[in-house]
Order: sequence, then structure tokens, then C-alpha cells
Amino acid sequence: MLGTIFTILGSLGLFLFGMKVMSEALQKLSGEKLRGMMRSMTSNRFLGLGTGLGITCLVQSSSATTVMIVSFVNASLLTVTESIGMIMGANLGTTTTFWMVSFLGFKFSMSKLALPLIGLALPLIFSNRPKLRDTGEFIMGFGILFLGLMFLKDSVPDIRQSPEILEFVQNYTGRGIISVLFFFAFGTILTVIVQSSSVAGAITLTMAYKGWIDYPSACAIIIGENVGTTITANIAAMGGNANAKRAALAHFIFNIFGVVWAVILFNPFVNFVDMIMPGNAGDSHNIPHHMAAFHSIFNLINIGLLIGFVPQIAKLVEKLVGQRKGPAADHVLHGSPFLPQTGELNIAEAERDVERMGKLTRDLMTGFLELFHTTTKEDLGIRVKDFKKLEKESDRLAIETTSYLLKVSASSVSRESMLKITAMLRVVAELEDICDCAYRLVMLAERKHRKKRELPPETANQVQNFSDIVLQFMDFYSARISRGVATPDMETAYQLENSIDRFRKSLRKESMRRMTASGESVKAEMLYIDVLNNMESIGNHSLNILQALRHRD
Repeated sequence: MLGTIFTILGSLGLFLFGMKVMSEALQKLSGEKLRGMMRSMTSNRFLGLGTGLGITCLVQSSSATTVMIVSFVNASLLTVTESIGMIMGANLGTTTTFWMVSFLGFKFSMSKLALPLIGLALPLIFSNRPKLRDTGEFIMGFGILFLGLMFLKDSVPDIRQSPEILEFVQNYTGRGIISVLFFFAFGTILTVIVQSSSVAGAITLTMAYKGWIDYPSACAIIIGENVGTTITANIAAMGGNANAKRAALAHFIFNIFGVVWAVILFNPFVNFVDMIMPGNAGDSHNIPHHMAAFHSIFNLINIGLLIGFVPQIAKLVEKLVGQRKGPAADHVLHGSPFLPQTGELNIAEAERDVERMGKLTRDLMTGFLELFHTTTKEDLGIRVKDFKKLEKESDRLAIETTSYLLKVSASSVSRESMLKITAMLRVVAELEDICDCAYRLVMLAERKHRKKRELPPETANQVQNFSDIVLQFMDFYSARISRGVATPDMETAYQLENSIDRFRKSLRKESMRRMTASGESVKAEMLYIDVLNNMESIGNHSLNILQALRHRD
């Protein structure tokens, strides 16, 4: 008995490992197209539905897709309304795994093909060409997946050989609503434990194929698995902002609505699917296809009933989950252990956080200008403390984003994506330096007022003119963090950087002349020169950012 348990666990491990290898290879093969799909294919609920379906087919786990959607909502890459359509698509996408496993794993014997596929993939994996290598990994994962499924089928004993288990199962079948609720709960718990609806589905298919459960019981388990798959996303959203919680709650509401009508109409619905599918569901060779059909039709009906009410669902979750105030409302989900290993798609979330860092640095720069030109000293200390909070927030974001990018780079990503990650690590470091420069400028402005080191009006105007060029440069690189940098952009960048250098040299020369010719306050002029030097440093770091982005593309 113990040996059988370990064999089943090992078979599930092979199945899950094969799915992981196949999913990561598909992500690397699709790479930029997959990220483009996430950014552009969510403009309406139907495109979002197709996007969620397509991504789940690639990552082979609706749990992974929905957790990723929640993290994207948390990063403001998606709105709650856009996410609902994608979540519906993710639910439908998980049925493709059901069909693939039921058709190739049970209808046909893949055991004779699994090992040859692995052998075919082996030389491709060692290819120097990335596309061939990724294709080899996909074939290898495909073969390992069905090898694991073959071992799983062979290791699960026929229920007729286990009279104790047969008696236990018979006690919970054929008892009407009690049986439905029991197997529904079993499906929910199973999916929560294995953290993958695809693995839970493979276990359910094998149990039904081996006669451990009958067709209606298997259908009840499938309904439960649809609820279990929402738990992971809701746990991941606990550390996120209000919108992340709303997206996770929308997923739960969508699936619970399906459970309610499916349980109420359980017997007619099960009989309807059995009627339209060829063959008797009591036959072990037919039951996998009946189960796959039940899963697909359940999700199609649920989508059909709710797709027209996406805005209303969004409004409902907005009422149920209030908006929190303060820094915690914009928390980053990078530290969550429930984030999926979808490296190619996680890059888009990292780009969003890099953009957020860019906004924080600009806020500090404009804060410096407000303090520098202010004529009132009221609440000066409070305003400086507010800017200190911004600087600390930027530091926190830099640490979390760097850690997240390193984590993504450790996963299986394409060569192009690795170049993007390397560039973003450089950009984060440069943005952190810009933030430090901007905060030093804030402190210089505060010292100017506290020490009463006033500058001539024309000098203050020069600082404003210089700042305008620096802010233009900051806006220039911020607009290209996600979009990319073309050759003409670099020409503009060099022109801006040269303008900043010339401006700084000219203003510094005038300051030195004032100190020697007219005896202007040396301390005030030295503060002015510190301001110029920090703004020039921002220009240098801005150019470094654009160079890093250029090498990425």
C-alpha cells in the first residue's frame, strides 16, 4: 500500500514537472507576443476572454493565470473590469488541458510515444539556436507529462481489488444532494492542496477511469475544482491593494455563481451532457470525454450567463472591497509566495514598477522646485518629511523590484527576456541614483530657506530654466521604459545631455564670476553650485537609462 502511494506521488510529480517544462518552453517561444497580448488584447470583455483563454493554454494552469491577473491589477497594468473578462477566459482555458489529457492520455495510449518524444527532444535541447532549444524543451515536457500520466494510470489500483475503498465510495454515492456536496467539497480541497487545477483534473480523470468514482460524482468534483482554483488568487491578493482584492473576489463570485446553478440543476445538467456525448458514461473508456465535455459546457454556460454583466460585477466588488488609504494601498505583490512562475509575463509587471519609480523621482524633482521658489516658510519641515517618505518609498520599490527581477531571471526565460531583465536592473539602479540626487536637491532647497541663503532673482530664474531641461529629459526616458528606444531617440538623448552639460558649465562660470567680482555670499553661491551639480548628475543618469533601454531592444 505504501509503495502504491509513493508511486502515485511520483507519477504526479512527473506529470507536474512535464507540464512545467512544457509551459515554460511555450512562454519562451511566444515571449514578446505573449506580453503584447496582455497589454493590447484586453480593451473589451470579449478580447479579454480570448486573452485569458490563450494564456491559460500556454501556462497550463488557471490558478497561475488568475494569480498573475491579480498581480497585474495590483500593478495597475489591468483594470478590475478588464481582469474579469480575462478571468472568465482562464476558466475556459483550463478545459483545454482536460481535453488534451482525456483524449491523448486515455483515448490513445501515449506510452509508446512518450519515450520516443523525449529522445527526439534531447538533441534539440543542446542546440545553439534558442528557438530549436525551446522547441526541444516543449517536446520534452510534452513527453514527460504523458509519461507521468501513464505511470499514474498504471499505479492506481482497480477499485474492485480494494473492497474497503469500494465500500467507502459506495457509502457516499447515490445519496442525492449529500453526495453532490461531498464530492464538491472533495474537489475544492483537492485543488487547494495540489495548487493546480490541471493536476486536480488529471487525478479526477484517473479516479473515474479506474472506477473509483462514477460519472455524476466526477462531475461534482469538477465543480468543486472550479471553486478551489479561486482560493490561491484570493490568498495572493491579501497582500495587494484594493483592486487586486476586487479582481480575486470577482473570480470567486463568478465561480460561486456557476456552482449555485450547477448544483440546483445538477441531475438534468449531467444527463444533458451524457445525452449529447457519444457512448455510455458508465464505460471507463468514455467517461474521460464526458467529463471534459461537462467541464467545458459548465464554463461556457457560466460565461454566457455573466459576460453581459461584467460592469455590474466590477461595481459589486468595488462596493464589497473599499479603497484603503496611504502607502499600503499601493503595495507590491512581489513577495507573495503564491505568484506563478510565468517569467515571460512577470516582466511586464516589473516594467510597471520601474515606471512607478520614474514617477516618484519626477515627483521629488518637482517638489524641489516648489520648495526652492516658495516665499513662505510655513510647514517647511512637514513638506520635507513628505518628500522623505517619497524617497523611502522609492528605495523600497527599488529593493523589491530588483529582488523580483532576479527571481524572474532565475526562472526559465528566453534570451530576449534576459536582456530586458538585465537592462531593467540597470535602469532601477540609475533611477535610485536619480532619486538620491532629487532628494539632495530638496534638502538644498530646505537649507536655502533655513539658513537664509537668498540668491538674486535672475539666478532663481536660471535654476528654473535648467530644471525645465532636466524634467524634459526625465519625461523623455519615462515614456520609453515600456515602449523601447529607437536610434533617433538616442540622438535626442545625447542632445539633451549635451545641453545640460553646457548649461551647467555656463551657470557655474557665472557663479564663480559673481563671487570674485561683486563679493556675493560665498555660502549662497556654493549652495547654488551644489544644485547645478546634482541636476547635471540627473542628466547623466538619465542618459545611462536610455543607453540601457537601447541595448535591451
